[in-house]
Amino acid sequence: MKFLTTSTLCCLLLLPLSLAAAPVPEHERGPVDVRRTTLMVRDIDRSLALYRDALGLTVIYDQELGGGVDEDGNAREPTARLALLRANDTFIGVIGLYHRYTDPEAPPPENRRPVSGDVILVINATDLDERFDQVRNTPGVTVHTEPELRVYPTPDGEGEIPVMFSAVFDPDGFFIEVNQILGTPAGQETD
Repeated sequence: MKFLTTSTLCCLLLLPLSLAAAPVPEHERGPVDVRRTTLMVRDIDRSLALYRDALGLTVIYDQELGGGVDEDGNAREPTARLALLRANDTFIGVIGLYHRYTDPEAPPPENRRPVSGDVILVINATDLDERFDQVRNTPGVTVHTEPELRVYPTPDGEGEIPVMFSAVFDPDGFFIEVNQILGTPAGQETD
């Protein structure tokens, strides 16, 4: 499992279509948005098989970086590649995949249950029952928890939020929940 700084936060992506994602009211807005979480990966193409192909995120940027030119004006080889993927928002909740070519080969991921200091990436899918087979069958993905119903208390403690919960390790050992919220998510008004 890769360790990321505490400034890297979990993403909430792919909100159910029946629940319109919207910014909080203007009078509640603060000066900060959580824009993107970037994962350091061993092989972007292998990661794209999960995030783009199985989970259905849209690639909005994919470039090699850091080449530049030498003192004679000749192009240098790129030193990294960055791919950015989005779900249903063009400004927040973007996932970055970054591969630095000059890094030494990383050891195989540990694929252990997350502990303090680790990141849990949370992705919501409205079609978990259909999508999970694609996720499970992606090369390099290890299933931690098959889809199962979990029930969480509402913020006021008076009700329940049913969630179909599943969890996998991606090819680099990042722990990902792939969930389907069956009730009203915390922070959204009920009808």
